[in-house]
Amino acid sequence: MNKEMQDLVVWTIKTAKSTGADDCQVSIGSQRNVEISYRQRRPENIKEATTKQLSIQVFVNGRYSSQSTSDLRKDSLQAFIKNAIAMTKLLAEDPFRSLPDPKYYKGREKMDLGMVDPQYKNFSPEDRHNLVKAVENTVLEKGGDKVISVTAEENDGHSESVMMTSNGFEGYSEGTFYVAGAQMTVQDEGERRPNGYNYVVALNRKDLPTPEEIGTECVRRTLNLLGAKKIKTETLPIIIENQGVGRIFGGFLGAMNGRSIQQKQSFLADKKGKQVGSKHFTIIDDPFVKSGLGSRLFDGDGFAAKKRVKIDKGILKEFYVDWYYSRKLDWEPTSGGTSNLIVPPGKRSVEEIMKDLGRGIFITGFIGGNSNPTTGDTSIGINGQLFEGGKPVQAISEMNISDNHMKFWNKLVEVANDPYEYSSLRFPSMVFEDIVVSGL
Repeated sequence: MNKEMQDLVVWTIKTAKSTGADDCQVSIGSQRNVEISYRQRRPENIKEATTKQLSIQVFVNGRYSSQSTSDLRKDSLQAFIKNAIAMTKLLAEDPFRSLPDPKYYKGREKMDLGMVDPQYKNFSPEDRHNLVKAVENTVLEKGGDKVISVTAEENDGHSESVMMTSNGFEGYSEGTFYVAGAQMTVQDEGERRPNGYNYVVALNRKDLPTPEEIGTECVRRTLNLLGAKKIKTETLPIIIENQGVGRIFGGFLGAMNGRSIQQKQSFLADKKGKQVGSKHFTIIDDPFVKSGLGSRLFDGDGFAAKKRVKIDKGILKEFYVDWYYSRKLDWEPTSGGTSNLIVPPGKRSVEEIMKDLGRGIFITGFIGGNSNPTTGDTSIGINGQLFEGGKPVQAISEMNISDNHMKFWNKLVEVANDPYEYSSLRFPSMVFEDIVVSGL
């Protein structure tokens, strides 16, 4: 644990208590970010920033507030704490606001989650520029005469945080991250200028694809948009690409949140223990994935992290309920947010599945869209590839799928063997049957 940050948190808690707070949670986080982008083979953007912030949750006389500051000098913090407590006393009482029962802090795993790249300190400015230039060169060379513009980017950082509560919680986390990718615009028929991209994220640099692989994938995805058009409205099987599944699942996930349920804005409120999807619909929340983007040993309430099956073969097993909403609902808390969401992969590749489906649409991107958490109705624009005989035959765009989540996830008939590794949503591509795709 960072001793300097730890000492300041301890001092802040003591100061808050002596100034009139009944309880408090205090956290300090620091982060260093570096960003580099290239355009037309020259640097377009170079930024480096280091930030540090203290946040305090104050509980006093049955009232609560959360406030933050970036001025960490003790004399300034004393005034900040005094003002925070005075302002909190002016708020309305909320009998459900309190620090968690300390029993939920217990049982924390002791393991190295691989969140810190030991080589991060050796990642030099030259390394960063070489990475971005290699990505850009690949896109320019493989994009050919269709290329109008290319922007290649790299973003990396290191962060630390210390969190403590006045009733006994202590936690420390540290991590690194790397983001690399590119976006490109190409010339299509007439005035059409499709824009595509490819970005990947990893906590360890060794887990990133090579710059050539990143650039090549950007080109492939963008060129696949050429000649896109609408087709007639049709009921078809669809395959949603692995990295895009989370976009439509987000509407379902929002309805699993304790706040949505308590506010009567969840179509899943009375569905615990009931069928909400097909037998292929299993969601595991696993905070212990080595170097996983969502991995953690504790959550924002300080609860010890646990691996949980949220949906088991279509049966809804658990909601996401933090301490506050567990008290409002009079439910047992779980956790207020996701860690790594995993759908167990299937046995077949997308290509193999396409051959069996014959005709359908492979969705590679979404446009706009909305989801009603109260009713479950959802609608979203799509682009991708129409395939026949197991092979792509036509790029499609500006089409739409509309359904209800309670029906949609019951149409899931297979998952592929390609879980996406560069996200906390480790979903494989998913196959749905009898989907109305609206077009002409």
